[in-house]
Amino acid sequence: MELEHGRSLRRRAARFAASVTGRFWSGDVTELIDLATDGVGLGGEGVEAPLATLLRACAEEADLSLLGRLGLRWDVLRLLGNVARLRTEEARAPAILEEPITAPLIITGLPRSGSTFFHRLLIADPGAVAPLVWQTIYPYPEPGARRDRRAEKVDRTLRRFAWFAPALRSVHPLDSRTPQECTEITAQVLQSLRFETMYDIPSYKAWLRARGHLAAYRFHKRFLQHLQHQGQRGRWVLKCPDHVFALDALCAVYPDARVVFLHRDPLKVLPSVAQLTEILRAPFTRRLDRRAIGRMVVDDWVRGAGLMLNEARAPRFPPAQVLHLRYRDVVHRPIEAAERLYAHFGLDLSAPARAAMERLVAAQPRGGYGENHYSFASHFIDPDELRARFAEYVGVFGVPAEGEPAGPARGVRTRPAHAGS
Repeated sequence: MELEHGRSLRRRAARFAASVTGRFWSGDVTELIDLATDGVGLGGEGVEAPLATLLRACAEEADLSLLGRLGLRWDVLRLLGNVARLRTEEARAPAILEEPITAPLIITGLPRSGSTFFHRLLIADPGAVAPLVWQTIYPYPEPGARRDRRAEKVDRTLRRFAWFAPALRSVHPLDSRTPQECTEITAQVLQSLRFETMYDIPSYKAWLRARGHLAAYRFHKRFLQHLQHQGQRGRWVLKCPDHVFALDALCAVYPDARVVFLHRDPLKVLPSVAQLTEILRAPFTRRLDRRAIGRMVVDDWVRGAGLMLNEARAPRFPPAQVLHLRYRDVVHRPIEAAERLYAHFGLDLSAPARAAMERLVAAQPRGGYGENHYSFASHFIDPDELRARFAEYVGVFGVPAEGEPAGPARGVRTRPAHAGS
């Protein structure tokens, strides 16, 4: 079996090398699906339409560099191969799809609002689990492998990527054993907002928005079932700002979810998001349009803020399943913020969990981030326009400008503010 597997890998490597020197994409998605799955195919998985839309957008709009073409093809082959492997494991063990994913804790809200730090803080609790970077890249070890080297393999890949994007570590520190965002899970079925961060692909973005996220979130739950079946058990703690854009799907798949919205001054958030988007795109494209990046980031998160306002007015989830916190609460008083969360959701903050959280806070001041400075001008963002477009969001959720002195933590309003209120 190991010998045949080795031959299969060599065949795939040879075909991959040949394809790189030829056309970027022939227009036939079955070519890539067969390559990724050794001809087994993925009928019934529904990957054909998203794959074709993504590849067409990348070929026609993204102006990919050589590294971008290589990286996209590697990414797509890996993702399709992962889905094929999940299907194989389900055929061997149908009980995988009976694994209960109960009341996951889901952190979302504006990006760059302390969510990564808060996620890591919450999974310091020995009773909590999260999908880790290496698990989302390779959810199963290679068949016949004598030793599981997935984490080491992912660390090598991340080090290589750091050569091309050295600024990423300061802006978004990452290694194989850190918790990963949920967009990496939905990317497995080629339906993820992760792709539009990496590539300038407006047609894919419009297609995904029109299609909706339900199929991707059903796969998301299925992916967690696979991790859980392999022994990763506990209270799932998940994180991604982009959940804001898929609240209908989130509620449909996880109706018992406990949802935490994090809020921050948009004038601090958006220049940082624009910088991160530029850092992630730079290695993969032959052109960078900073003005377009700034416009995209602002428009996306004006829409995201509107969706959070709509959720506050007409909530999908019962109030007991929703908590609003502010960046200031999380960063300046992280243990107190965790206490509020545990109390709100009726969870027990054990002494070992508290001690683990306190150790993490002591070891990672600023959440492990470097000192970064962002410029509105770099991406042609108008701060006065931001203040106007986010005025209702800031008022309803009680988000202070970060230049204001910190005061005592107060509850966040979840109804529209009225004149004189």
